[in-house]
Amino acid sequence: MSTRRTRPAPRPPEGTPPRTELARQARAALADAVRIAHWAADAPASGSSAPLAAQALERAATALELSPAQVRAGWDRARLAGLIELHGDTARPGWRLRAWDRDDSAVLRGWVALFDAWSLVHAAPEGIETGAVAEAVEAVPQVLSLLQLSAGPVPVPALLDLLAQRIAELQGERCEVPYGTGRAAGESAPADGRPAPAPASASVPAPAPSADRNADLDALLLDWALEGLAAVGALTLGNGHATLTPLGNWAVWVKLEQICVAAQSPAGNIEQSAADMLLGCARLTPGPARDEYRAWLAARTVGSAVAELLAVARGEDALLRGLAFEALRVVGAPAEPEVRAVVDHPSLRPYALLWLAEYEGVDPDDAQEILSREEATWLWVDTAAAVADHGETGLLVRHLDSAVQGTVPALLDEVRAVGHPRTVQVLVALAAAHPDPALAKAVRRAAFQVHTGGA
Repeated sequence: MSTRRTRPAPRPPEGTPPRTELARQARAALADAVRIAHWAADAPASGSSAPLAAQALERAATALELSPAQVRAGWDRARLAGLIELHGDTARPGWRLRAWDRDDSAVLRGWVALFDAWSLVHAAPEGIETGAVAEAVEAVPQVLSLLQLSAGPVPVPALLDLLAQRIAELQGERCEVPYGTGRAAGESAPADGRPAPAPASASVPAPAPSADRNADLDALLLDWALEGLAAVGALTLGNGHATLTPLGNWAVWVKLEQICVAAQSPAGNIEQSAADMLLGCARLTPGPARDEYRAWLAARTVGSAVAELLAVARGEDALLRGLAFEALRVVGAPAEPEVRAVVDHPSLRPYALLWLAEYEGVDPDDAQEILSREEATWLWVDTAAAVADHGETGLLVRHLDSAVQGTVPALLDEVRAVGHPRTVQVLVALAAAHPDPALAKAVRRAAFQVHTGGA
């Protein structure tokens, strides 16, 4: 056991409703999206990567007694919340939809996914440069933090000041020069210090944007952001002020806690490679280990983190292979395409199948049933290799009880046939550890037969 002191589980702010109530509010906010997702799942030809086709839109509006605009909005929300998945022109129910009525955590994760996508739910005003929109999206977390810390209504002018300040900081960090005030790249001043003549193509310099123009743009962007966050149920807008809803307050708090975990990773794993991080988590209990995984993941892009974890899983260390998939469970939905892509990799197949089954809503206790006998046996050998390399001999003996075969002779027959590269080492280690001389002898004989290629 580890003697490392762990960070105590944080408590939500006082007044935060219990998770059951938050989940009820999330279900209410996504009620139309859930109805449309069920309709789309029952009508396979209705999905497309673009908005619903005209005929499908009309059918859905008629069947669900909603306006076309409501159907289109609900369709987008269902996709963003992970309630439906598009496979070509076919819409299939996402795992969250299957777990929607029984799993509050799945509901809350779905709503948070929609919350994260607020800028896609509510289109940006026309005529604004993409860069300005991106800066506003990047600055909004500061606005949300102020709303969360204030625990009540915040005047819009205060939010506008904060947004403008944050946008200015972002521009300063990028060393941006206001348009029309700088010298062209690579252009130098004359040696005598006199002002350089303006080039012919720029004899009339463009005026720098005025402060009033910037203020008007910031105000327009703030209105758009507040309306988008209100559209997903994260806040409410009053007469000149904004207030986080209980769901919005809880979501912002969760994200602030994730930042704290990333900044305060107790074991210092945040800067380690995936392999070193996983080894550092090997003797932690599941809860603290997941905290370490989250801290490590928060410091990386999802794509690079998943790629690094799968690269470790392809290696020879069976312990790291299993831990890599535990970390991928923390990643969740963003890892699904990459995990699905390695299903045909012999050493990763059992792990990937179990990961996908749990991702699709199968109870972890029942997920083992999806493995074939051969896959389950291969996984048993791989787990035994991890125990032999990193565990105690007593654990290896107890690992016998987890085999699907039921008897040692049947297990040995199938272990010899499965072709795992560590079979000999596992059997030798098991024979050395087992207290029963007769069983140990049988295991040693099986190891010798595998080693020599005998029957």
